Amino acid sequence: MPIPVRDEPMVDYDPSSPQVMNAFYRRLFPYRPFFLWLNQDQIPAKLFTHREFAFTLAGDVYIRYNSFHTADEFKKEVVRLNPARFEIGPQYSARPRDRKTLAAGALQPQRRELVFDIDMTDYDEIRTCCTDKKICKRCWGYIAAAVKVLDHSLRETFGFKHLLWVYSGRRGIHCWISDPAALDLNDDQRKSLVTFLEVIKGSKEQSKKVNVRGSKDEGDLHPALKDALEQLKTSFVKLCLQDQDCFQSERGWENLLAILPQDRDVIGPLRSKWQADPGRPSDEKWGDLVSAVAMLKKNQYPLFQKFQRAMEDVVLQYTYPRIDAEVSKHRNHLLKAPFCVHPGTGRVCVPVNPDLVDEFDPDTVPTVGELLNQLDKAPVEAADGAKRIEDYDQTSLKPYVEMFEKHVAAILRDSRGAKRAFKEESMDF
Repeated sequence: MPIPVRDEPMVDYDPSSPQVMNAFYRRLFPYRPFFLWLNQDQIPAKLFTHREFAFTLAGDVYIRYNSFHTADEFKKEVVRLNPARFEIGPQYSARPRDRKTLAAGALQPQRRELVFDIDMTDYDEIRTCCTDKKICKRCWGYIAAAVKVLDHSLRETFGFKHLLWVYSGRRGIHCWISDPAALDLNDDQRKSLVTFLEVIKGSKEQSKKVNVRGSKDEGDLHPALKDALEQLKTSFVKLCLQDQDCFQSERGWENLLAILPQDRDVIGPLRSKWQADPGRPSDEKWGDLVSAVAMLKKNQYPLFQKFQRAMEDVVLQYTYPRIDAEVSKHRNHLLKAPFCVHPGTGRVCVPVNPDLVDEFDPDTVPTVGELLNQLDKAPVEAADGAKRIEDYDQTSLKPYVEMFEKHVAAILRDSRGAKRAFKEESMDF
């Protein structure tokens, strides 16, 4: 006999409604895997009990220094407060909620995931399809290129393993690294690591934002940057030259020319050619530049080399990750939690598979309204004797939670292995 389902019309669930958000927190937020992710153990440890949570309530009321002993205690308070969003901070030297009983300066951040934030706003000067807070599958290509390069660098250059990429809910993406080596980095070490990874620097008014070769721009790239450049060349052609057509407009091609060495014999003819045929697409303009530079190889080799390096810098400037460095440098920085709901879009901050980031489409991410409508149409009750099904398993949130659970399981496996190894070493001693 089929299980009866609710046959109800679609309801317009407004993410700004307290009742809607309360239903989400009661029924859909994956509290258990969330706890295991932060705690890295089944039994509550300091990574969770001494962790700061900050809540943003209705009316922009901001409450910091919350901490909890168990996942159930955390869930109870989230449902009670019904926040518009909440953020995660570091593990402190004491429980954050006890800070008023401590001596001045006694509450210090100790451990914290290494985090990164990439926001589409930082690409506004080079994307051509959207502006301001808007984002589409096309300009997501910039985020995808950034994720692939940064994920590769963090794994291959620094040896990190447990990277969780999370869509921010509107126009960006966050990365959380849970390896013990990442958790234990102090602020100076985080700053050094981020400085190494930070390539795009400078204000909107600054034409050239890549300076990675020394004061005269004549040095070779670091091997890690060479590796990144090889990855990004394909993205540059597909994304910047073909899809975004970054140099089609006069503003676009003038921005390109401003980055190059200002040699009149090269820049002048290119500008004249493009002004005479303003509709010439970006891939053809880039071909014009490549041909002009190739002419220098025989008789003006030093200038040829200079242009070659500058063209590599153009690729980096248009496709290399534009990270918000300040987010990553300090352990006490707060960052929006995975599986929150973005109040502006109603979309859930879901995990993203870096291997499939090119296929990710922000417009297909489930909204809180869609999820609650799916619950309305879910089976009224499970069959007799059946295992209890989580509410999110009956919605389009399920594959994202499963991805998250797989990530958490890998962290727990390594954590258990490290504890066994430590115990065996202690016994040998």
